[in-house]
Amino acid sequence: MRTFETRIRIDGESPAEKALPHVWSECAGAGRANEALRADWQRQFAEAVDTLGFRYIRFHGLFHDDMFVYRGTYGSGFGPDTRLETPVHTFGYIDKVFDFILEAGARPFVELGFMPRELATQTETLFWWRAHCSPPKDMDRWTELVTRTVEHWIDRYGLAEVRNWRFEVWNEPNLVPHFWTGTKTEYFELYEQTVEAIKRVDPELPVGGPSTSVFVPDDRYKGEFEDRSKTHETAEAEDVDALDWRPVWIEDFLAWCEERALPVDFLTTHLYPTDYAFDSSGEGVHISRYADATLDDLTLLRKLVADSAYPDAEIHITEWSTTPSSRDRMHDTVFAAASITRSYLQCAALADSISYWAFTDVFEEGGAGIGPFHGGFGLVNEAGIHKPTFHALKMLHRLGDRLLLSTPHGAVTRDSQTSAVSAVFFNYPDDMGTKAIGSADSYEATRALADLGPSRRIRHSIGGLEPGTAFVAEILDWEHGNPAEAWYGLGSPINPSREQSRYLSEVADALGRYTLTVPESGVLELDVELQPWAVMSLTQI
Repeated sequence: MRTFETRIRIDGESPAEKALPHVWSECAGAGRANEALRADWQRQFAEAVDTLGFRYIRFHGLFHDDMFVYRGTYGSGFGPDTRLETPVHTFGYIDKVFDFILEAGARPFVELGFMPRELATQTETLFWWRAHCSPPKDMDRWTELVTRTVEHWIDRYGLAEVRNWRFEVWNEPNLVPHFWTGTKTEYFELYEQTVEAIKRVDPELPVGGPSTSVFVPDDRYKGEFEDRSKTHETAEAEDVDALDWRPVWIEDFLAWCEERALPVDFLTTHLYPTDYAFDSSGEGVHISRYADATLDDLTLLRKLVADSAYPDAEIHITEWSTTPSSRDRMHDTVFAAASITRSYLQCAALADSISYWAFTDVFEEGGAGIGPFHGGFGLVNEAGIHKPTFHALKMLHRLGDRLLLSTPHGAVTRDSQTSAVSAVFFNYPDDMGTKAIGSADSYEATRALADLGPSRRIRHSIGGLEPGTAFVAEILDWEHGNPAEAWYGLGSPINPSREQSRYLSEVADALGRYTLTVPESGVLELDVELQPWAVMSLTQI
């Protein structure tokens, strides 16, 4: 019997297939642990697991005060509070969250942070919810907290299960005084104490870091603290894309761990293709890098890890989006959908996961958003309405795990279990050149990209298929699945009525759809004109 590989032909050629890792489905981001106690968050996450295939979820604030894990007082509510003789660790709220995640069919990608108030050297340093992002007053108390928490999870869920999790030490400690108020060395010491504490519980539990933010082309992070004077040339550069962008702390972190023979099971960093540099007058300059920045950054990161003392360490990009702002209106658009589809397909072989930040607009770093489309990170808005990026991730999730054809405008795949063929194509308009979509402070400002073009003709023949096999084509574009534009057409109401919300939800899911059937020749001829910014999937049914 002929194998699938010898039967299938694409554009008249037999494809040399290779693996296609679904880095887009491995992990999703979310705001903070306490938000996961909300019913709407849980409904949206359960849908994301079922529809988008997310396998892990990562969020901040596991040890924040609103999770009540570290208890130094009894908590009377009225009258004087009574201090406990010895701190107590209570896991009731965490248990609710983690029970739900596991029951939904996913696992936690555990971000260990932030500092409980009772242990923090500085308090209320970040966000609307007043995170405490400082080194601990007492390192022994911190490692005891970590140890007791991990032991609790093993008791509750079993060692075999917890060994499948990932334990990431902190979040973006290079961003002082926001996510960390200490020095670089103090973070490295926190990692050292934390990884050793976890490995004492069980040496097979995967631990990693340093969870740093972005790449930079200067020496601002070479010292113990960020030195903004080192950013002047970056802020004033005529062509920032010609600069030598490098990851923050990664090389220093690997060297520190090697010198001390510390385990590093995985490397984490964040790859927003943006920067914020300060010029010689002290003015901040927002920088949007080129469209291939994520591809080039990941290629460099992979080489640095391969050449290090930890060549087998996994690479997890634990936050990624078009920009790091939760008030960037581009996040709500078809432009973002085409952009992330392009980048994910480019980068699929370069990391173990690239975690989209974040899956929902139920996200309170700056408090709740103003209006249903306020530029939140989410794939869905606060009401659960699907943004174009949701459909883009859904299309990517339907791809197979074997890559048959890769082009600058899409991919054709098959499923290794069923041999079902599927494809995704997109039109990132030629008028963009090498530019990324950037960011926008208003939805109206995003609409200028809608005038770019041209359209793109997608033509492929897929032979060796069973005659009569049906495929469904779905198309997301300006006219289909664009709820933010529909909302704009309603006058951008901050508080839409129930009828308006139902209408926006219907618009969000009204993709262009049609069916194709393989003729007697066994060759499916695909010939479609994609409008600018369109994303299209082809799925065997």
